[in-house]
Amino acid sequence: MSTASEPSDFIVAEHRRAAAALPFADTTDAADVERGFIAALEPGVVTSDDGTVVWDNDSYSFLREPCPVSVHPSLWRQSGLAVRQGLFEVTEGIYQIRGLDISNMTLVEGETGVLVIDPLISAETAAAGLALYRAHRGDRPVTGLIYTHSHADHFGGACGVTTTEAVEEGRCPVLAPAGFLEHAVAENVYAGTAMARRAGYMYGAVLPRGPLGAVGSGLGQTTSVGTVTLIPPTVDITATGQEETIDGIRMVFQLTPGTEAPAEMNFYFPDHRALCMAENATHTLHNVLTLRGALVRDAHIWARYLTEAINLFARDSDVVFASHHWPTWGTTRLVEFLSLQRDLYGYLHDQTVRLLNQGYVGAEIAELVTLPPAIEEAWHARGYYGSVSHNVKAIYQRYMGWFDGNPAHLWEHPPVESARRHVEFMGGAQEVLRKARTSYDAGDYRWVAQVLDYVIFADPDNDAAKELQASTFEQLGYGAENATWRNFYLSGAYELRYGSFGTPTKSDSPTMVAALSVDQIFDALALRVDGPKAWNHRIVTDWILTDQDRTHRLELRNGRLTHFDVAPGMKLPEPDATFTLAKNTLIRVLLAGEDFGVAAAAGDIVIEGDVTKLAELVDIFDAPDPDFAIVTP
Repeated sequence: MSTASEPSDFIVAEHRRAAAALPFADTTDAADVERGFIAALEPGVVTSDDGTVVWDNDSYSFLREPCPVSVHPSLWRQSGLAVRQGLFEVTEGIYQIRGLDISNMTLVEGETGVLVIDPLISAETAAAGLALYRAHRGDRPVTGLIYTHSHADHFGGACGVTTTEAVEEGRCPVLAPAGFLEHAVAENVYAGTAMARRAGYMYGAVLPRGPLGAVGSGLGQTTSVGTVTLIPPTVDITATGQEETIDGIRMVFQLTPGTEAPAEMNFYFPDHRALCMAENATHTLHNVLTLRGALVRDAHIWARYLTEAINLFARDSDVVFASHHWPTWGTTRLVEFLSLQRDLYGYLHDQTVRLLNQGYVGAEIAELVTLPPAIEEAWHARGYYGSVSHNVKAIYQRYMGWFDGNPAHLWEHPPVESARRHVEFMGGAQEVLRKARTSYDAGDYRWVAQVLDYVIFADPDNDAAKELQASTFEQLGYGAENATWRNFYLSGAYELRYGSFGTPTKSDSPTMVAALSVDQIFDALALRVDGPKAWNHRIVTDWILTDQDRTHRLELRNGRLTHFDVAPGMKLPEPDATFTLAKNTLIRVLLAGEDFGVAAAAGDIVIEGDVTKLAELVDIFDAPDPDFAIVTP
């Protein structure tokens, strides 16, 4: 198939209009991005021990050039700011590593060492960031670690800055919001395969970096592809107002569950007059529902917690910083920054609910909502990562679910059957293609994408439809101010032209899986049961966890795996088989695929009862597919 198309005259004209209308004369952010700069990583490349490149910031050097016609000028501006990498001073005693991953790593100097906040995604990038800090601030030991919330770009590099031994020996306490571990591992294991596959689209994982490809993700450039690690927290933050002192550093915490993550927290440094907002206030409109998939977030409570942060801490702060982007300095400026962010999420929530109560559905509301001028003109409120369109639909989904109330939409045909009928009704594939080319020439790319989707799902081998759809996706990508929309469109075009690129990153690293609780291990296993295949199986097994002092029962019946702890005095039927083993062995044999016989021969498992039930149980498990189709059936 041919290479990427060039931007059309329609896209070029739209970009000229945007360049004329947006407040490009405001260069405050450009000054803030440079403020406190100490040194950059030279070269801006991080590799693993075997030489594999896990991060390459230098590959975005083209962003120093004038904006090309294939990128929205607002997105080009944002990407040029976000790409700035190196060590920066936030305020006396607080430093940030920026541009070495999609997220920031913050370092706060204590009495004897340094406290690390959010150690990036990969151990390799975190270690490179810490080395850059030490090269300019001295070889201080890491005396504390904080995870602001339960997303991997805020804990994955833990083993790059400290060790499990240092944590277990009490030399490096690890602080996190209540519920952190449960949500961190559940998100990356339960639906991890599907989320990781879609994340490849969202972050443009395989797109060439350049004016016709990936220019960033709005929140940062992209995700590193090194070793994701996790060291479980040792100190839980359980209440707003909780105070902790680590290595002489005083902190006051604010819990914000249900905002940008299910478990998240902001915190204030009274001795530095500095406020960390985690990922609750960054220089973009964030996601109420991320395109890779996640639990729908609560825009209402997000706005409420921003109000609380303003009232608790902001008016006593000289600087506010977050785990992405650059800080904002000055009490008046930072209060206004947080207030506009608060108004942004609150306005989207309230207007969506107002309109849904007037009978509008999500897709309609997304076209109706216009932001107030003061918010629309604030660079940090623009939709580089989230968007007004898909956030409004997410708010609608949170309240009303997938069904819009129209009975015609209650029981529609699934995609392939629906597509075949659409194409037949529209006169066949050739007629649809003819009309689609006319609409393409007219610049109606949204409609072209919709009708060509019918042709491709009705006839996956129609190369002409895939060629035109790829070009359509490219035009939509070139025109998108939102970086994740651009990446989704261009990734879809890439797969139509060259085939599936699969899932470039793993969602279930060994340290992530090791952090699963026993209940979560069996929950993850239940999600792999092939229901119809298991309908006629009845299996009862007990699992004695030698290092947990507990017995856990599994009952398979009616295609569903039920599990629970066996308590003393329970009147239960005898199990078909009993397995005695440690938790790490349980993970190895049930989730990592190690052969039961090998583990038993090594003495790691003691099996009593009907051994054949084990093979029967394993046989009904399905495997996730990290290469499932997205733009084709």
